[in-house]
Amino acid sequence: MEDKLSSLVTRSGPSSENHKLAFPNLLNARDLGGYPLKTGGQTLHKALLRSDELGRLNSEGVQSLMDYGVRTIIDLRWPAEAESYPSFFQLTPGPVRYVHISLLGKSEAVWRVLRPAVTKEMWNSVVLDYVQPQIRDVMRTVAQAPTGSILFHCQSGKDRTGIIAALLLVLAEVEPEAIADDYGLTTHNLFEAYLAEAQPDEYEAVRERVRCPPEQIHNMLAHLEKNYGGLANYFLKIGLEENEIERIRGRLNHSSL
Repeated sequence: MEDKLSSLVTRSGPSSENHKLAFPNLLNARDLGGYPLKTGGQTLHKALLRSDELGRLNSEGVQSLMDYGVRTIIDLRWPAEAESYPSFFQLTPGPVRYVHISLLGKSEAVWRVLRPAVTKEMWNSVVLDYVQPQIRDVMRTVAQAPTGSILFHCQSGKDRTGIIAALLLVLAEVEPEAIADDYGLTTHNLFEAYLAEAQPDEYEAVRERVRCPPEQIHNMLAHLEKNYGGLANYFLKIGLEENEIERIRGRLNHSSL
C-alpha cells in the first residue's frame, strides 16, 4: 500500500506539514500562520484557519477548536451540504459566530455543467470571474470579524476553501511558492483517508479527485494580473473598500497595519 501511495501522490515538504492542526476527526485543517512574506517575516499564527467540514468533529474536537481561539466560522458550502452535514457551531448558539456564505451560489447544477469544460489547472481563475459577489461577502466577513481566529471551510476543505486561502495569502504578500505549497498540502491530507475507502481500480480516480496542482495557483496569479491588475484591484472591482482590504491584509500581516 505504501508503494502505491508513493507512486500516486507527491508529498508536501516539512514546512507545510507543520501547519496541519490535529482537531479530532478533521482531515484537512491547518493554520495559515508561519508562511514567508515577500517583505520578510511570516504570517501571523491563530489568525486564519482553513479546514474540511466541521460536522466531523467529535466533542473533544469542538472544544479543541474553541480552545485554539476560533471565534468566527465561515461555511462556504452549498445549502444542501450544510443541511445534510451540520456542525455543532451551526446548530448551537454560543461564543463562536457562524456565517454561511455559499461560495459557488445556491445550486451545484451550473457547476456540474461548467466543470467538465475547465481544466483543474484553470479552475480557480474561472471561479474568480463567476462568483465575485460571494468572494466579496466572504472577504467582508473577514474584514469585519471581531477579535479571535477565523476559520473558513467547505466540505473537504479543498476547492472552495483553497481559493479563499490562496486569495488571503496573496493579499498578505506571501511568497507565491509558499501559497502553492499550502494549496498542494490538501492532496496529501485527503489522499490516504480517501484511498482507504476505495477499491484498487479507483485509486487513480481518487488521486485525481484530491489533486491540487501548484499550477492552479500560478495560473490564478497570472489571471489576476492580466485581467484585473492584481488582487487589490480585483477586490476594489468586486466592491470592497480600501479600508476593508487593509483590515483583511492585517489579519495575516501585521506590518501592513
